[in-house]
Amino acid sequence: MKKIFFVLAALFIGTLTSFSQKFALVDMEYILKKIPAYEMANDQLAQVSKKWQAEVDQQTKEAKDLYTKYQSEMVYLSDDLKAKREAEILAKEKSAAELKKSYFGSEGELYKKRQSLLTPIQDEIYNAVKALSEEKGYTLILDRASGENIIFASPKIDISDEVLQKLGY
Repeated sequence: MKKIFFVLAALFIGTLTSFSQKFALVDMEYILKKIPAYEMANDQLAQVSKKWQAEVDQQTKEAKDLYTKYQSEMVYLSDDLKAKREAEILAKEKSAAELKKSYFGSEGELYKKRQSLLTPIQDEIYNAVKALSEEKGYTLILDRASGENIIFASPKIDISDEVLQKLGY
């Protein structure tokens, strides 16, 4: 009985090794740093973001200035003028908040701009990784940059340079 068990165990282990899977790693940060179009897109996003932030800051400053002026004149104002100035300040603050949301919100202009600039680059990288996977028979390709749970990986299985070659860099 023990002999049959050991024979079956040996056959099972032999079968598992014959169906071994191939794994690989890519480092997306490394790949993206090597692509000039990605760097240009990031620079463009930074410039646009800086411009829009200046607009938001300007409106916020205007609201703050209105409030400071209101505080200094509050003693001399009638109740009607106080209410009018408070409404004006609130409207300016609301306008600044809406502008900030329209530029930097989850569905704002910056998000849309980032999508339009970076999605084609990411798609190109994905297609190169997929093609390499099919050519070389990789079952699984992990991203080293986002793989927080990867404690150690042999540099032998890193195919980042192959991906860059496939992309023409």
